Amino acid sequence: MTDPVLPEGRCAARVARVDRGWLTVLTADGDRRVPSTGLREADGVAVGDWVVLAGDRAVRVLPRRTAFVRTAAGRGSAPQVVAANVDLVLVVDALGAGLRSRRVERYLAVAWASGATPVVVLTKADLCADVPAALAAVARSAPGVQVLAVSALTGGGIEAVQELLAPGRTAVMVGPSGVGKSSLTNALTGRPAAATADVRGDGRGRHTTTARELHLLPGGGLLIDTPGMRELALPGGEGVDAAYADVADRAADCRFRDCAHDSEPGCAVTAAIDRGDLDPARFAAWQRLQAEAHRQELRADAWARAAESARLRALHREMRARPARPRR
Repeated sequence: MTDPVLPEGRCAARVARVDRGWLTVLTADGDRRVPSTGLREADGVAVGDWVVLAGDRAVRVLPRRTAFVRTAAGRGSAPQVVAANVDLVLVVDALGAGLRSRRVERYLAVAWASGATPVVVLTKADLCADVPAALAAVARSAPGVQVLAVSALTGGGIEAVQELLAPGRTAVMVGPSGVGKSSLTNALTGRPAAATADVRGDGRGRHTTTARELHLLPGGGLLIDTPGMRELALPGGEGVDAAYADVADRAADCRFRDCAHDSEPGCAVTAAIDRGDLDPARFAAWQRLQAEAHRQELRADAWARAAESARLRALHREMRARPARPRR
């Protein structure tokens, strides 16, 4: 980010952690813990944000370049910024029986919508009997995305991830619980920066990270670790076509713009499926996410309207509660 021009006595700081009423920030003079009471509730500060400090208080959130935004499943859920101003989104999953390509695709759809570059990182490579085959299978579900395999236990593949995190670059790790994000954080930072837990009897990891936190890496890069996300609803449809570029590109070649990709003449999607050039399972997944994203956009519009109505009602109540000005 280009250094903003700030009034004398104020400086910019990077948010490393958000706690109730307090922020841990990184400044040129080191870490500081400052109250967030000077920020408006609407600012919605997130890890990775740049804030303006005035003395010992954060008073303003600077505009974001990128943001990984999630929406928890549920009717009343509002979009939530998981990490701000990131260059890379590391979509982390574990090699083995628990690896699901549809889950990776969902994370990639949200990652593409963030404005950052997604990378798939597959952990626990030491437990996989055929790593090249697993990489190839995931790559088919992630067109245009780099796919890496790593092992925090042996150190294999860690250097390839480190090379992505050049000085000044910020990455956020996202993925379900128990896939090894904390172990990967420790391997990249070179210290026990995140708590880890033993593997369960079924081979899956245990949830350990409880808060989002930004870590400064030895090479000058920055890494945001996040808790596992039990549910990841799409905030909108911006990243779905990017995650399913192989489907979306063919859909764009259909004869009719409103093609339902069923039995219409000139449908490039059904033709590709008939030729064996397109996986029908990916086409079905694309359709499901498109429909989900549309529902979420309608829900978000309704939530925004309700929030604005509540704000106006509160403003009217405040105005009515003010004492009347005496007449002259």
